[in-house]
Amino acid sequence: MSIRHGLLALLEPGPRYGFQLRSEFEARTGSTWPLNVGQVYTTLSRLERDGLVMPAGEDEGGHALYAITDAGRTELREWFASPVDRANPPRNELAIKLAMAVGSPDVDVRAVIQAQRAHTVKAMQDYTRLKAQAGEAATRGEGPPDRDDVAWQLVLDQMIFQAEAEARWLDHCETRLIRLAAWAAPSAEASAAPSKATPEPGSADEAGGDGNDAGALRRGRPRGGLGRSGAGR
Repeated sequence: MSIRHGLLALLEPGPRYGFQLRSEFEARTGSTWPLNVGQVYTTLSRLERDGLVMPAGEDEGGHALYAITDAGRTELREWFASPVDRANPPRNELAIKLAMAVGSPDVDVRAVIQAQRAHTVKAMQDYTRLKAQAGEAATRGEGPPDRDDVAWQLVLDQMIFQAEAEARWLDHCETRLIRLAAWAAPSAEASAAPSKATPEPGSADEAGGDGNDAGALRRGRPRGGLGRSGAGR
């Protein structure tokens, strides 16, 4: 999320003060990404340092106003004209979680997926309900729709589409895990099957013995023990 460019866009119509910018930002995005006033003023200071905004006196209430500069307008136009860069996508916590879970033998990856899917579907239902409420409110109004309402509905649409895509991706992940488990099962069974090959040197079979403990100990593991010790898990 570019707070920097969002504030420039809000300043383009005219000077604003910090709390006003915060309120307008949240109104336009439906408070999806809430800002605190300190964050707004920190960003304004950086924009002023970079020559993109400048102080514009005070309003009648004594609030310090900021105005966009020509350089700021140029920066804003370039931002609107440029596609969002996907070369360095932001870190996705869910993708990282599943990647780590797949490599962790003690984690039930399907349980992780199912819990996330339930949460994602509920969120999608909540977003859809909000969209319906916003649509009803818009139809009750008179005259053209409010631009902030339209902006909020666009944000809601994006959140709904993103949740739908996430649910489909989770379904895909679970299907791949099921196929992987089905592929791995025969291999595991083949590995566990008794071998008819030549007896291991020093084994009880080679010595013609009856499989006593001494033969097992010569092979480096206790009789009846697991192939991998608990410490090696």
